[in-house]
Amino acid sequence: MHSSGRDRIVLASVVFAVLFSQLLLYPGIAELVGVLGADEPTSPLTETTLDASMWFLVAEFAAYVAFVGVWGIASDVTGRRTPFIVLGALAGAVGYFALAVIATAGTIPFEGVLLVRIFQGAMTVGAFSLTMTMLMDLEGGHGRNMGAAGIAIGLGAATGAPVGGQLTTIDPRAPLVAAAVLLTVVSVLVTLADDRAPSHRRRAKAIISSVSRRPALSIPYAFGFVDRLTAGFFALVGTLYFQDAFGVDAAMTGLLLACFFAPFALLQYPLGKLSDRIGRTIPIVVGSLSYGLGILAVGVAPTVPVAAAAMLLVGVLGALISPATMALVTDIADDSGRGVAMAGFNLAGSLGFLGGFLIGGTVASNWGYGYAFLIVGGLEILIALVAVPAFLHLSIREARFSLEGRDA
Repeated sequence: MHSSGRDRIVLASVVFAVLFSQLLLYPGIAELVGVLGADEPTSPLTETTLDASMWFLVAEFAAYVAFVGVWGIASDVTGRRTPFIVLGALAGAVGYFALAVIATAGTIPFEGVLLVRIFQGAMTVGAFSLTMTMLMDLEGGHGRNMGAAGIAIGLGAATGAPVGGQLTTIDPRAPLVAAAVLLTVVSVLVTLADDRAPSHRRRAKAIISSVSRRPALSIPYAFGFVDRLTAGFFALVGTLYFQDAFGVDAAMTGLLLACFFAPFALLQYPLGKLSDRIGRTIPIVVGSLSYGLGILAVGVAPTVPVAAAAMLLVGVLGALISPATMALVTDIADDSGRGVAMAGFNLAGSLGFLGGFLIGGTVASNWGYGYAFLIVGGLEILIALVAVPAFLHLSIREARFSLEGRDA
């Protein structure tokens, strides 16, 4: 196997492991925050299970927002990726293990739990974002490389959710221990791939400037924001909605989430390659319009089978959008600023997750699940409509048919 092909598999496996570890916690989030101290409503953060769950998820993604750019700048300035990924993975494992210890000992208030969660998120995002940057560094076609990242993300989420649900039925702390073990494995696995970061060093100011001079990056960033907003919405509000509306347990909730993530994962690589051939516009714009309508369909599904079918449809559409959006970042970014460019994309995505948690959680808590689905699905449709003129004026034909794309 060509070294690029081998490294693509290794790096995709790392992305898979990081996302798998993250999604382990989601189906049993209500039970988890309970053993972490949220079962005693001593502050506004823990007045309800929904409030405590929301803030536990928000803490991680707030750390993502604060630190993803730091990791990207450090990597581009030094011309290295692997050492930072190893550091982030090991430190993230320590964070997960510390949460497991806290859940067992119960020695600190929930506010302290959130501080540990922030540390864990700040470290984990380095491993995640820079591994995706290493995939950007590979030859073979941007759509193909980002399709590999996408299939890893989707498979990690698709399998992490149901496995996490099963682990929660054994012990709510089990997903934390499993996540710590997985990130430790990641720190070893990533060393098997070659570090292809551009070797010439540049000042941080020059790297940031190279990204800021490319305003077209705002297009994939905007779509990344809204797409991740919907993912955050399903992770929190969708989880609780399925349990409240249909009376299902954590294990069944994990399977419902897997109805989305399975097609989302399995179709990303072929649909990413497709975007190398037909361009990014159709997958992103048309896919996003349909995706928003699919979200609305989930919110009005009357039964579990209908909800599962709607989730499958949304998963297919998500697989059409995701790799094309990430590939568009690679199309536009300067080679020596890829770490910061991908950090910007993940920053937008993390803000999207935060928005999904906060907007979805707040609307669902105050006005009900129906309005929450309407707002989130409507935002996905709105961004697609607003972005149409920008796509029409974006000259990406040369990037789409670059030599690298032709070799895909």
